[in-house]
Parts: sequence; structure tokens; C-alpha cells
Amino acid sequence: MNLEKILSKQLAPIETIITEKDCMLYALGIGLGQDPLDAKQLQFVYEKGLQVFPSMSVVIAHPGPWMREPELEVNYLKLLHGEQAIIQHKPLVAGNCYIGQYKVLGVVDKGADKGAILYQEKTLTDKASGALVSTVTSSHFLRDDGGCGNSGYQPAPPPPARPQGQAPDKVAQIETPPHTALLYRLSGDYNPLHADPEIAAQAGFDKPILHGLCTFGIAARAILDCYGASSPQNLASMGLRFSAPVYPGEMVEVQMWQMADHIQFTATVPQR
Repeated sequence: MNLEKILSKQLAPIETIITEKDCMLYALGIGLGQDPLDAKQLQFVYEKGLQVFPSMSVVIAHPGPWMREPELEVNYLKLLHGEQAIIQHKPLVAGNCYIGQYKVLGVVDKGADKGAILYQEKTLTDKASGALVSTVTSSHFLRDDGGCGNSGYQPAPPPPARPQGQAPDKVAQIETPPHTALLYRLSGDYNPLHADPEIAAQAGFDKPILHGLCTFGIAARAILDCYGASSPQNLASMGLRFSAPVYPGEMVEVQMWQMADHIQFTATVPQR
């Protein structure tokens, strides 16, 4: 990785109008609508009274694979999503135009044989009103780019560990159909790691893996359904750390604990 060029990278603001079709496609990509008679799911996949699922903020104004640019010297095949967080300041609205602005927050070098972590932030503002709608932060684990040097950035503390010796208050199990990654990628993340078996093998996986942000949306579904009455405005913020891949076709189990002022959760694949 070329640390200097990464830190000076400027991404142009991206304007995106989220159509009803975009919103429904994203919802279908995270598995909503699997029960077409469930009104709580139907509200996100049917234009009558359409609601926008709040975690869609992670894919709006997607910048594309900018870290593939040769001058940045990043081994893109060895890139994995590390952490993801959103703060929803206002609900998303189908038909509105949003402006996404990106910036690299910093790089933490874990060592030549341990990789590096890149941190970035996206803000979404409503073009018509200028109001801040969402703040989206993420980290990316660059497995083959250690030894690049540190930028001095101090990341936020990691999410807390799961409560020990305490049974979850609620558990949700959500199936992912085998074609989930092929559907989810249509919302903007066309990384071939999630579609091409040959590329997945080059990256060290038996087969294409599910997008981390798809698992993020699945976990958000479980939390909003169990604690937020499936109402989009009830998800104020959410953050997680990715620890292992999910393969399309697997069941994701979300265990949740109700704390004093937030919901703590962990998502796993019971089969593995």
C-alpha cells in the first residue's frame, strides 16, 4: 500500500436518487419478503406505503472499488471488511436525492506479516434540505498490506464482547438463500469475491462469500423486528465487527441481550 496516496485520496461527492426499485431491491437482498404475507416484511418490498430499511444507508452513493486503483498499491483480493457502523439522523425516503461524501480517516499498520486496517467515513445529506441523514463509518482489513506505516489515527474502541454466562433475551434465525450474494450485489457492491468461484479461490475461500454488509442488514432486520416493532425510525445507530465469513445458503442466528440503553447482539452460523 502507498500510505501517502491513500491518505491524500479525495473521492468526489456522489449524488444518488434512491428509487422505489432501489429500496425494494436492497430489502430483497437482505432477505426481506421471504414471507410475502408478513406485513412487517412487505412494507419494505412493496410500493404501497413503501418504507426504506434503515441499513440501506451503507449502500447509497457507493463509491465503487476505488482501492483497486493501481497507484494506491493495495492488494484488493486480500481485502476484507473489518467493522461497520451507522448513525441514522433521519429516516431515508424513497425518491429523495442524497449526497455521499467520503474521507479516509486513517490507517493502522499491524505489521508486515499481519496486515493493515484502513478506516473511512461517509456522510449522507439530503440534497433538497441539506440535512445530515446518516453517518457511516467502516474499516477494511488489508491482509497483504502490512508494513505500510501508521497515519496516527486512533480508532474507536471495538464493540463489547458478548455477555458471558447470560442467556440471550431473544434469538432470531434467518435463512439466506443460495443466490443471496448475487441478489445483494445489485445494490452496488460488485466485488467478484461474492460472485466468481475462481476469484473466491484466489482469495483463499472455498466458494464466494456473502457480503459483510448483507450480514449487517440481516442482523439489523433481527434487531428491528425483535425490539423496534419493525419501524425504520426506531433504529438510531448500529455497529459491529466482522469476525468470520458467511456463505450464501447458510442460516444466520442473531442472539440479542437487552442492556440499559442499547441492544447487544452477536450473529453466528449455527452449522459452523
